[in-house]
This record gives sequence, structure tokens and C-alpha cells, in this order.
Amino acid sequence: MSSLHILQASVKWRHMEHLASSLLDAYSGLLSHQAMILAINSSFVNPLWQFEAQLKIVESSFKLAFSVPNVKTLKEMVTSDDDYEDLEEMAVWMSQDKSFLQERVMVIISRVLSFAFKKVKGYTSVDAPCLGDLAAELALLCSHADPSITQQASFGMYHLLCIAKCQNADFAKTKHKMFKKSGYYSTQLHPFDIELLPKLLSKERSQIAQSVGQSLMPSLLTDFVWNLLMKLSAPDYKVASEAATMLRLILEHYAHKVTMVSKIVDTIYKQLCGEASIFTKHAMLRVVTLLTRTSPKKVIFQLMDYPVPADSTLILMWQAAGSEASVAPHVLKTILLILRGKPGEMQEILMERRHFSIDATNMMPVAASQALCTLLPVGSYKKAVAQLFPQLLVALMLQLFYANDPKLTAKDWPLFSRDALRILLKCSGLQQVDYALQRKNYWNEFAVLFHHHGVYIIAKTLSEFKFPQFPETLHYLYKLSVEGPRRSEDSVVITIFFTELLNNFFEDPFPEEFLILFQNWINDSNPTVCKLSLQKIASMAPVVNEIENVCNLLLSIVGAFSSKDKTVIIRALLTLRRLLVKLDKVTYSSVCNRIACSYCPLMDHNNGGVRSMAIRHFGELLKDMSQYTWMLKGVVFRALVPLILFLEDTEIRVVKACKYTLGICGSQLNWPITSLLEDEDYDFEMVVLNICNNFLIYHARYITDLISGTLRFLRSSRVYLRKASIILLGYLAKFSGHLLHRAELEFMLDAVDRMRWDANPLIGELVEKTYELLQETAYGLTTSDVKQSFRKLCKHFYFKKMKPIYNYCAMDLKDSLEEIKETKSDKEGLKEKNFEEI
Repeated sequence: MSSLHILQASVKWRHMEHLASSLLDAYSGLLSHQAMILAINSSFVNPLWQFEAQLKIVESSFKLAFSVPNVKTLKEMVTSDDDYEDLEEMAVWMSQDKSFLQERVMVIISRVLSFAFKKVKGYTSVDAPCLGDLAAELALLCSHADPSITQQASFGMYHLLCIAKCQNADFAKTKHKMFKKSGYYSTQLHPFDIELLPKLLSKERSQIAQSVGQSLMPSLLTDFVWNLLMKLSAPDYKVASEAATMLRLILEHYAHKVTMVSKIVDTIYKQLCGEASIFTKHAMLRVVTLLTRTSPKKVIFQLMDYPVPADSTLILMWQAAGSEASVAPHVLKTILLILRGKPGEMQEILMERRHFSIDATNMMPVAASQALCTLLPVGSYKKAVAQLFPQLLVALMLQLFYANDPKLTAKDWPLFSRDALRILLKCSGLQQVDYALQRKNYWNEFAVLFHHHGVYIIAKTLSEFKFPQFPETLHYLYKLSVEGPRRSEDSVVITIFFTELLNNFFEDPFPEEFLILFQNWINDSNPTVCKLSLQKIASMAPVVNEIENVCNLLLSIVGAFSSKDKTVIIRALLTLRRLLVKLDKVTYSSVCNRIACSYCPLMDHNNGGVRSMAIRHFGELLKDMSQYTWMLKGVVFRALVPLILFLEDTEIRVVKACKYTLGICGSQLNWPITSLLEDEDYDFEMVVLNICNNFLIYHARYITDLISGTLRFLRSSRVYLRKASIILLGYLAKFSGHLLHRAELEFMLDAVDRMRWDANPLIGELVEKTYELLQETAYGLTTSDVKQSFRKLCKHFYFKKMKPIYNYCAMDLKDSLEEIKETKSDKEGLKEKNFEEI
């Protein structure tokens, strides 16, 4: 007889009518619930809503079936002393045997699962989403003290896992084929069933965990883990202890099947922040450790997603996640992935998670730097830190570089990236480097140092101590340089660091594979990187003739002339000039024409510094290549127009550069114009007259090119260029009218005619005079062919007798105050610096 039957036989129950009424209510309620469950089944109702509603009704039915009036209710039913004695006897029995209902529940559950298993054998797919939670409850009861409960729980678990295996698509397919081949669906045990049952009946937790881990699908195993996780906080220590043991056994071998890792970690964090016992904290931190083995990215990203600086609970979880040496490389690589981000900047981070909650700004890199302060000193991380030293070094340098962002410095936070970098140096045997930087007061004054200079100091100090990690660090920097960092400021840091290491370990010129990087950086999108690379290339001038493919290098520098940043152009001009001075003449002659042509567009640059430098360097090139004048004649005639017009520039340095270069052109072309340019108060019109005269005598076939170049400046935004170009055009027409076709003169007339509406009154006067000259020239073309041919033969005899046409005074240019303001002398001349002066 069962315990309940013995109780019924020994206790005189005096209120059968009340019990009968209660039983009747419970029975009618169960029938009502059954009808509701069946009524809910409808194809017109949302399946999810059906399932949730039915689940609630089933739960209510179980409560009705197994409810027992509590002590308070029973006391209210007492009417006599005998009744009280009976009630007291029943209470004593209930206190001695708390499992009186558990056994009955387990029997029912076991029978239901057995029936369900027989049913699912006939189907190729099974949908039972509640198996994970039920498996967790049964797993705990499989170790119950009562043998009868343990037996029922084991049988229930056995049937549950059989059903779970039927949910596996591959197994279900194989099973279906096997049954179909035999011609019937057998209710006998399948071979896997026979292997499973002894494991469960053995009461060995490891065997139970193995069966559960193998049988449940990832979603169900996640429910299983989640259910046990909630039981770690149970007031009953035995239940919590059993749950902790089962969790450990499952996660040690099947953590890779668990999904929703981030949610689990977040729940653990919230639980630990509350009032959890020491046992619960230890068990939950162990869960974090085991999940990190198979899902390091998910765990670490979740741990970095909390506010900074980290609290004590979060630091405990970091320690738990990084407690095993086997996962150290994965943890550090994940942190390095986070350190790619810039604090305070919203951006996409490459990761497996689809979403993580963040504030208006991304503070995960700051949290990652603080986490490194905790993880780097751990002994089990020593090997992983050594392997990832270059990556950690560069990442922390970048974070230290970002740390001076006003958004971050405004908050009173410790400088985690600085502290992590110091710890990295100490953990890597570079204590002397840390000490040297401390003596320089670098760690305290980094925030006030110029950012680039701070990076340089670290690289310089590492080089001074010949740090042993140099080869792998250089290789990693080279890899980054080839791949190209994502952020422009990253490029600056890497370029400075890379260059300084090369300077201390290699002599100029660098090996070709390194030099090609600097050649590529010349056209980098970041102007600072461009100037740093040009600066380094300029320092190799003494050994320029030893550089392989030096012509390609020179032409890459020329490519920087098209930069939108004037300081890059100036640096490129200075670098090119320094190299050309040392370049052997044979190589020089092979590129001089292309380099000379590259100066011409810069002569009309909107920055006076660029204009003056381009004009002067053009003259220097002509001087260097004096014995190759015949090669450069075409370029000289192309540059002649801007050289003449910019004599009227409002910036003295541009005027001086034009005088210098025109003097060199004149000496090489045998034009006697040097004396005209030496005078401080030279006459612009006389210079134009003299040049046109000499040009027509010696180089008349280039006259069309000269006129075309002059017409381009008629539409210039600068007043002085429009004035000078009108004057030059007039003289060219006067001197060369006999060489022009009528169509060419008509085009010139049309261009000058459009200038009549210029806002400057002086330009209007010059336009009228030039228009008259063009008309006179056009009229001359209508005379007889014999007369025109005679003029072509005799024209050069009276060229030198021509007098000034315009009586133009350069002082008239001073009436344009606005233009003088616009072209104010630019004092931004770029001085050459070494990297020590960055």
C-alpha cells in the first residue's frame, strides 16, 4: 500500500462532504480545461497564441489535480478536538514525507512522455518546444533521494530524450526509411533507446549530461541551460548545488550548442549585481568561463557593452572569462577587434552578433583597454601576450592617441589605454622602456604632448633599447601598411611608428619593399601621411642614385603636385628639388621634360607660395639641364606666358621668381632681357615688347601656342592677370599679324570684345586699344598677296624700332585693393623638418 492509502486508513476523516465538494470542483474544472484546450485548436488562430494559451491551461490543470488545502484552510474546517487531532496527525505526516505528491506527478509525467514517444515513432518530424525546460526538471529529479521518484524521473527522461532525438532531422529521416523498409512501425525499442536507458538508470550525472547534450537540439539545450541557471539562486542549497553540477557537466562538453550566450551573460551580470550567495557567484562565474571556451566573441562583446569604468562585478566576470590559458588567444583577439574602434565614434564593428546595445557613443574600446589591465598580468596569458605583442602594442598606441579626444578627456576617467600599455611593456620584459618613458615624464604629460610627437617618443625609446620583439613588430606594421588602416589618423600613427623603427634598424636607402610603401603614401588621402613620406624620401637625397627605380619614385612625387592641400604640394616641391640636386645627369635627363611640364600648372596656383616655388624650381631645372636646352624648348615656350604675366603678381616673391626664371630662359635662348629685369622698377611693357621681338625673330613657328596660352588668362579672376594678358595679346598681334590666318584673328577679336564689360575701368581702356590693333592687323590681311608676302620677308627689319603701344604704368595696378588683400603675402613657407621636429 502507498503512503497515502496508509494515511487514509489510519486517519478518521470527518469532513468527507467538504472533500467530495472539492474533488467535484477539481474534476469539473479539469473537464472544462480539457474542453478549452480542444476548442482553441483552430487554423484561424495564431499558432503561437494557441500554444501559449494551452500551456497556461495545462499548468492550471496540474495545479487543480495536485492541490492540497494548506494548513490555514484546514484549521478553518476544524469544528472539534477530534478534528484537530486528525489534522495534527496529517500535518506531521506531510512534514515527514514531502514527496507524497512528487511521486504521483512523476508517474503521470512519465506515462505521458511514454505515450508521446509511441506516437512520434510514426512521424518524420516532431515539434515539442517545451522539452528543454522539462529535461532540466527531470535531470535534477534523477538524483532525488527517493528511489521511486528517481526511477520515474529516469524513465521520463528516457522517453523525453527519445522524443528529442526524433526531432533531429537526419535521425528522423534515417528512422523513417528503416521503418518503411521493414513494412511497419515498430513499438519496440530502437538500438539507441537500448543504449540510453541504462545510462539514465545508473544515476551517474555525467551519463545523464552526456545523453542530454547529445540528444537535445541547440534551442532545447539552451532552454535546459537557462532553466538550470535560474535554479542557481534557489533557496534550497541542494537544488542549487545539483543545478550547478549539471550545468558544469553540460557546458564542459556541449557549450558549443548553446545559443543566446549574450543574454545568458547579461542575466548572470544582473544576478551578480544583486544579493547572491558566495556559492551562486562561484557557480555563475564558472558558467561564464565555460561559455568563453566555445563562444569567446559573444561573451567578450557582451562584457564590453556595459558602462565604463567597470564595477567590481564586471571585473570578476572579466577574470572568469580570461581564467583559462587555452582561450587566452581568442579572448585577446576579440579585444583587439574591439580596439579597432574609436571611443566616442559610432561605427560598425565586425562581429558575429547582429546587435548590441550602445549609448549615443561607442565606449567599448575604453572598456577593452580596462579589461586588458586586468587580463595582461594573468600568468596563464603570458604565452598569448607574447604571440600578440605587436598587435596589442599598436592597438594601445592608437587608443592612447584617441584618448586626447575632448569627448573623453572631459570625463574624469583613468587613462586605461596608458595603464594597459605600461602593463604590456612590463609583462613583455620591457621594464626598462617603461622606466625610461617614466623618467621623461612621458606617461604624465602625454595628454599635453603633440599627438604625433608622443607616438614618435614611444617608437624612439623602444628602438633605443633594441627591443627583442622588433622583427615581428616590423612585420605586423608592414602588413598593416600594405592592407591600409581604416581610419586616417591610424595611418599617421602607423607611418610615424614604422618610419622611426626603420630609421633605427636600417640605413638609407631602405630595402625596396619598404621604400615602395613610402612611394605609395605620397598620394595618401591623409595630408599628414603624404608629408611624412615625402619628408623621409627627401632625407634619402644623399643616396638617391642607389635607389632602384628612382625614376618611378620621382614621378610619384610629381603626382603629389595635384594634391588639394597646398602644404603637401610645397613639401613635394622641396623633396623633388632636394633629390634632383643629387641625381646623376643621365637619369636626370630621362625625366627632366616630364618634371618641367609638371611645374607649369602650378605657376597659376591660387597660393602664392606654390606659385613662386614652382616658377623658381622650373628655372633651377633649366639651369641644371643647360646642356639639354634643346630637349626643353617646347616646355619653355609653354611656360613663357605665365612667366611674363606673373611679373605683375601682387606678391613680391612670385615676381622675383619670375625675374629669376625669365633671366635663365633669356640666357639659354640668347635673348638680351636680363638687364631689363634687374631694375627694381622695371617696365613691364618694355619687357613684353622685348620678349615678343626676340620670340618672333628666333621662334616664330611657336607664335600660335603663345597666343593660345595668353587667351586662357583673359578670363582669370585676378585683375592683374587680365590686364597683363590683354597687353601681351596686343603685342603678339602687332608683331605676328602677318603670320596669322583670318580665322585666328576673328577668334582673338571675339575674345577681346567680350572683355569690354569688365568691371575694372583700366581694363576697359586696354581692351579698346588691343581691339584697334587686332582690327588693323585684320585689315592688313585684305591687301594683295604680293604685298603681304613682301611684309613677311621684311617685317623683322623694323621690329626693334617699335615703340610702346599702351604707355602702361605698373603702379596703376595698385587701384585694386581687393585683389591685394586676396593675394596677401603667404607666410606659410614650409620649413623642412626632421622627424625629431614633428
